[in-house]
Amino acid sequence: MINDRQVAQLRKLLAHGESLSRAAWKTGMDEKSARKYRSGSFPSEQQRPHDWRTRDDPFDEVWDEVFEQLEAEPKLQAKTLFAELQRKYPGRFQDGQLRTFQRGVKRWRVTSGPPKEVYFSQMHEPGRLGASDFTHVSELNITIQGQRFDHLLYHFVLTYSNWEWASICHSESFESLSEGLQEALWQLGAVPSRHRSDRLSAAVNNLSNRREFTARYQGLASHYDMAIEKTNPNSGHENGDVESLHRHFKTAIDQALMLRGSRDFPSVEQYEMFLRELLDAKNAGRTDRLQEERHRMKPLPSRRLESFKRVQATVNTGSLIRVQQNVYSVHSRLIGERVDVRIHANHLEVWHAQRLVERLPRLRGASQHHVNYRHVIDTLVRKPGAFEHYQYREDLFPTSHFRMAYDQLRERHAPGVASREYLAILSLAAKENEGSVTDVLRYLLNESIPLTSQEVIHRVMKGSPVQPPTEVEVDEPDLNDFDSLLNNKEILDDIQGCEDDPEWTLEGASSADVP
Repeated sequence: MINDRQVAQLRKLLAHGESLSRAAWKTGMDEKSARKYRSGSFPSEQQRPHDWRTRDDPFDEVWDEVFEQLEAEPKLQAKTLFAELQRKYPGRFQDGQLRTFQRGVKRWRVTSGPPKEVYFSQMHEPGRLGASDFTHVSELNITIQGQRFDHLLYHFVLTYSNWEWASICHSESFESLSEGLQEALWQLGAVPSRHRSDRLSAAVNNLSNRREFTARYQGLASHYDMAIEKTNPNSGHENGDVESLHRHFKTAIDQALMLRGSRDFPSVEQYEMFLRELLDAKNAGRTDRLQEERHRMKPLPSRRLESFKRVQATVNTGSLIRVQQNVYSVHSRLIGERVDVRIHANHLEVWHAQRLVERLPRLRGASQHHVNYRHVIDTLVRKPGAFEHYQYREDLFPTSHFRMAYDQLRERHAPGVASREYLAILSLAAKENEGSVTDVLRYLLNESIPLTSQEVIHRVMKGSPVQPPTEVEVDEPDLNDFDSLLNNKEILDDIQGCEDDPEWTLEGASSADVP
């Protein structure tokens, strides 16, 4: 088929004096075709648009009813409607006609369907807007010392330079928002004019009502002289800058974890350091546009704003306090006292008489409990009968070895004796060193040595060396053994015979089958 480029070349050659036959030869066309195109319109101008059908439309008689269904419910999919036609008219429509039907439905949507959502690209001004949102990262399968670490990231982005920062959090609470936003601003060293988020309904959580949350959020924004704006309901695309970078940031984390070769971290602090290094590397390529932003941003205030919520609680006779439907233990010295509790994003601080007396991990959800055996062990030693049926007894096993020790004591002694023996061991862990007691318990359990409190106390106080659980001795192999194996023709023949047997597999072989 002759195209416009060939015709243009033909006319150029003719204009330079080339004969018709030679110009046709040079442009790769027949002389008759060259004579046709030496003047007049180009081939593309002579083509007629293909607006006719090459075969009958098999759906011609049913389109009206299909279009009525689409007008009533435009979200119906073509595949759903096609299946309905097959059910309604058995044997009339075959699976191979689905693509033809889908094209017909698509034409209707383009010509007669409802209007689609229009997305308007925005112009970003330096220093004007920062956006933030929470994002789940469970798909990354992060673990801390082998235990799954379920968490979220609070993600902050400057929409002009794409400078970003992220903080680990465990819920969409105001405390997480406040700490994450302030950490991002102080890392940035400046404040944008405005801050955009989603509607933050989830951030209200069970911490406060909507009115209180709004007041605290406005107070936070006022402290930084920053106007706030929010997206419309069910319109996450309006916060598209941060939503898009969610995906890119999580992809970058995933890739960095692959290079690292492990998704397990020794501690949360090590994981935080990993994220900081990744963020620093990503932000290093944004310095030029970031400098433009910084020149137009506001300075930081003289100090950060408190990110915690204050509540008061009375320590009951069980040495417990109740905070936001969860139970925590404090030292028994505080029984009967009223304490101030500061609720941070990831921990609680207990204050009494303007002094910090306890720092506790924050529990998630409701009806949870955290009882530290050190807070109640003195009373339990004096009242061992209370241990067996204590409501929060499971919290008094610091590690699995303590639990196994108690189970062994229960097998060998009456419940009262077992409780006294175990509490003596637990008291030793509180007064001396929990790690040393754990090492002794592991050793006694592994060696099947009868376990008593006196034996544990004796070994801990004596400081008897205990083999670490991770210490494994492996003899260095003698490479001459491999040479002798490869030179042993009889063994090699046996192996070859096994490989030739289709029913022999290594999984099904016994130790005697494998040389």
